[in-house]
Amino acid sequence: MSETPISIHKLCDLDEAQRKSLLQRTENDLSAFMEKVIPIIDAVRRDGDKALADFANRFDKAPIAADQIRATPGEFAAARASIDRELIETLEFAAKNIRHFHERQMPETLALHETHPGVLVGDRWNAIDSVACYVPRGKGSFPSSVLMTAIPAKVAGVKKVVVITPPGPDGTVDPATLVAAEIAGVADVFKCGGAQGIAAVAFGTQTVPKCDKVVGPGSPWVVAAKKQLSSVIDPGSPAGPSELIVFSDGTVPPELVALDLCVESEHGPDSSVFFVTDSEDFAHAVASRIPAFWSQMGDVRAQYSKTVLSGPRGGIVVTRTKEEAFAFVNDYAPEHLAVLADNAWQYLTRFEHAGEILLGPHSAISIANFVLGPSHVLPTGAAAKTMSPLAVFDFLKRTSIASLSEAAYESFAGHAERLARYEGFDGHANAVSSIRDKVLHAAARTA
Repeated sequence: MSETPISIHKLCDLDEAQRKSLLQRTENDLSAFMEKVIPIIDAVRRDGDKALADFANRFDKAPIAADQIRATPGEFAAARASIDRELIETLEFAAKNIRHFHERQMPETLALHETHPGVLVGDRWNAIDSVACYVPRGKGSFPSSVLMTAIPAKVAGVKKVVVITPPGPDGTVDPATLVAAEIAGVADVFKCGGAQGIAAVAFGTQTVPKCDKVVGPGSPWVVAAKKQLSSVIDPGSPAGPSELIVFSDGTVPPELVALDLCVESEHGPDSSVFFVTDSEDFAHAVASRIPAFWSQMGDVRAQYSKTVLSGPRGGIVVTRTKEEAFAFVNDYAPEHLAVLADNAWQYLTRFEHAGEILLGPHSAISIANFVLGPSHVLPTGAAAKTMSPLAVFDFLKRTSIASLSEAAYESFAGHAERLARYEGFDGHANAVSSIRDKVLHAAARTA
């Protein structure tokens, strides 16, 4: 018996409040952070780089000065020299796949179609001007997050792409993160994380440029700062602590399910990870296999996973039927959904809400997280019910385009005038009435 029992939640035994509590994530209640980020934000707005240096020393234990916020060319060169060639090749392999995936996503710059004779309508897409890519570091180093955020932005054509990330205790940026930025084509990397990093790109400092949007995953401090500053900078879709649901029909070995449950649960104690099954026997089989994988993990990551899988935001959910399982998953709307079954494709249409769906025993979460191509920045906190994974579209804005010929105008104007009169808009009505006709005809005579 494991000394850390896996939480097993039998859905049929739960009342409505208990079932609802299973759907909660850390980021659903940011009350403990929303007020605390305000003085951090105010300090950055007031003192700029000095505040960033002060917070780096205080929060990150990083001895940096106000004139050391930007990573220098020398730091980039040292970073490339310090990491293994094999790791660089892996970053380049991932970058190639990510770039290819997002290039295929790009819409036509101008797409028009004729809806009536003489009526052209459609969309024009162009990139936003500036984006900050947030790369966390609190529980590890994440060069993959640089690739997953900066490459789609560069593919979309964003003019100014910067990376912000917390400095390490030695005052430097993680070397693989700098190399990943270089591979992605980003030269501007700044040592500022947490709420202070979000404030820096929202307002701009002496060194950090003000940006139009910030994207990337982060801690509750980061999520709270994004919410507080949403009227100053576009915070992008929510990307909070990691979430995973694994669904299996029992046609794969229980060890496989146990292995994948350790993936997102090792991110941190604020993660949310469930295995959903309609078989109580299979649930216990999976639970019994998990400790063996904890023993093959480092102490810190194993403890994170234990905390999640034995707590209220993780473990195993047992349903009476597959229909109940599908309903729970759709209510949860997870960031990641792994469907572990011999014939996983048969279940695809049953899942309506998820940031990503990985089908089959070979579609490993780790491959998707690092090197597959689609961005691993996915909506969390049930936002997958209305939002999508990070993509080139997050860095593009769409403008509606329309053009009418004279004949087309004449066939539309009467309808527009009629609705305008009904809704009480005299100016609207006059603009498509005989008044406009007289102006146009007079102009034609004098041309």
